Amino acid sequence: MRQETLYAMALTRLSYFNPGELLMVYQRAGNATTIMEHRKDIRDVFPDCSMRLVEALGGCDEALKRAEAELEYDERYGVHVICYNDDEYPQRLRECPDAPVVLYYNGIADLNSQRVVNIIGTRQCTAYGRDMIRSFVRDLRIACGDVLIVSGLAYGVDVCAHREALANGLPTVGVLAHGLDDLYPGSHRNTAQQMVAHGGLLTEYMTQTNADKRNFVKRNRIVAGMSDACLLVESAAKGGGLITARISRGYNRDVFAFPGKVGDTYSEGCNNMIRDNVAALITCADDFVNAMGWQNDSLLREKRDQGIERDLFPMLNDDERKVAEVLGKTNDLPVNILSVQSGLSVAQLSSLLFEMEMKGVVRMLAGGTYHLIK
Repeated sequence: MRQETLYAMALTRLSYFNPGELLMVYQRAGNATTIMEHRKDIRDVFPDCSMRLVEALGGCDEALKRAEAELEYDERYGVHVICYNDDEYPQRLRECPDAPVVLYYNGIADLNSQRVVNIIGTRQCTAYGRDMIRSFVRDLRIACGDVLIVSGLAYGVDVCAHREALANGLPTVGVLAHGLDDLYPGSHRNTAQQMVAHGGLLTEYMTQTNADKRNFVKRNRIVAGMSDACLLVESAAKGGGLITARISRGYNRDVFAFPGKVGDTYSEGCNNMIRDNVAALITCADDFVNAMGWQNDSLLREKRDQGIERDLFPMLNDDERKVAEVLGKTNDLPVNILSVQSGLSVAQLSSLLFEMEMKGVVRMLAGGTYHLIK
């Protein structure tokens, strides 16, 4: 198994091949081991293979050395190396003709979750865009329960989507345009650390790979391919979000967009996609859920019958539920009032509220008050 992984990693270092070409060769062989074991006589196995492949395999010793060093790093730091044939490989992505042969993953989220949606858009996210993301993710959790949120951890829409997923207790995965030994942009490091604990970071690139411009375009196909649907929140007339949306459409994924005011710079791309029937118009999470057929009847019935979102937080222990009950009746309370109304000491609450923040159930507001995220 380790040898197959090593060989697959080495194949990705053969720079002559784009992802589609490399995947085609890999699929024909059935595995990387067959290719690498016959790298000196590859035409005995594939008589019609190109001279480019013959030459690349004939000089792959450096690629093997680089793969060995990378695998040692990954084993040392707990990075999961996921090959195309592995069960952990995103099944949706496997359907795509240019899927990566190898992925590097640091996280705990299931890349084959029952429901996966990518949320993408401009790096110049406006207050309108942030509000749309906040309400969408919150209501999506209520309507569907467990949904994996995927984006690119870039400025603007991407990082806002990741943070709202964390705040609402949803797993979220960021697809990076560089190796897992670095993070771009560095200002998102705290968010990335939370994502590793509650979701994950995914890339096709080995360590020591810079965040080059071309890598961002290539990573968009992973964001699109591993998802059931794509949601474009805000975009100018040109932008990376539009690229991801079009790739999603090319992969036969459902594409949605929030409309914006005519003339607004960062709604122009969304409005154009809707006008051209590339994206379906939605105004809220319910529109999206109904279009996807993702209704979770048991959760909706529980919300309707009990009338309080605290029962949508099954991860809470008894004391945490007491705090949720108090905030469910009167939200945005300071710790001393919470102590009186819940019957818990201030010392107990300090620990409980920290854990509830990590679970995405409460948020501390300015002035030290706590807000229940519904």
